[in-house]
Amino acid sequence: MTALGADYQEFLQHARVQQRLSPRTLKVYTDGLERLQRMLAEASIDTRALSLAQARRLAALLHREGLAPKSIALLLSVWRSTYRWLGLQGRVTLNPFDGLKAPKAPKPLPKALGVDDAVQLATHVPDEIADSRLEARDRAMVELLYGAGLRAAELIGLDAQASGTAEGWVDLQSSEVHVLGKGGKRRSTPLGKAAAAALREWLAVRGQLAAAGEPALFVGARGHRVAGSTLRTMLRARAVSAGMPAHVHPHMLRHSFASHLLQSSGDLRAVQELLGHAHITTTQVYTQLDHQHLARIYDAAHPRAKK
Repeated sequence: MTALGADYQEFLQHARVQQRLSPRTLKVYTDGLERLQRMLAEASIDTRALSLAQARRLAALLHREGLAPKSIALLLSVWRSTYRWLGLQGRVTLNPFDGLKAPKAPKPLPKALGVDDAVQLATHVPDEIADSRLEARDRAMVELLYGAGLRAAELIGLDAQASGTAEGWVDLQSSEVHVLGKGGKRRSTPLGKAAAAALREWLAVRGQLAAAGEPALFVGARGHRVAGSTLRTMLRARAVSAGMPAHVHPHMLRHSFASHLLQSSGDLRAVQELLGHAHITTTQVYTQLDHQHLARIYDAAHPRAKK
C-alpha cells in the first residue's frame, strides 16, 4: 500500500493528539483514508479538488461494491471529518461529504419466540424455588408481558390499585390492563385467563413483601417497585431454566404477543390498537414475521417445496 499523502497524515496526527483517538479508532480512520486515497488515485482526482458530484460517485461505488450501509456510513464519517479539518486549514474551499448520507440500513425484524416456546416459558416451574412469593410474582410478570403485550416500562409502572397518580393498573373484575404508553398515550388491553389467574396468585402474597405504602403492583425482595434490571435478569434465568433456544428479553415477549395474534387473526388494525402503536406502519413489521411463519409451513408441507 502506498504511504498516505501529507494531508491525510497531518489530519491523523491532529486526530490522534487533539481528539485523543484510541488505537482502534485511529486504525479505522487510517483504513478509511487509505481507501479514499486509492479510490481518488484510480479516478485521477486530486484530494483538494474533489467535487460534490465526485464525492457522491464515491459513495455510490461503495454501495456497488457491496458494503453494508453501516460500513459506508463509517467511511463517510471519516472522510467528512478529514475534509472538515482540511477546510479549517484553508486547503479546500468546501467539504464535498457534508450532507452526504449512506443508504438506510434495513430494519432488523424483531425477534419473537415460537408459540410453543412462549407457552413453555409462561408455564415453566423452575426446579429450585428460593422464594415461592417471588416465583408467583415472576410468573405473573411473564404472563402479562406475553398475554397483554406490555412494554417492560408499562409492566413495571403498574400499580396495585387505580388512583389519580397511577400510571397503570389491572382491573381483574373487567379483565383489563390499563397502561400509560409512549407519548403519554393511555390504552386498555384485555387480560387473558392465564394472566388473571397468575395475578391473583401473586396478589394473594404481595402484601407479605410490599413495603408499607408501596403502590407498585410488582415489588422486589425489599418491598419496593421492581427494577428493570431485575425483570431482565429474571427472564434470562427463567429462559435458561426452561431450555429456551434464544436469549429472552422483555420486548421479545411483546413481539411474540403481536406475532402470534397476527398469525391467528390476520387483523393488523386490532394488533395495532393492542400494542398502542400510533402508526400502522410500526405494526406492519409483524406482517413480515407472519410471512416468515407461512413460508416455513410452505417449505415443510408443500410437495413442490421439498428438496
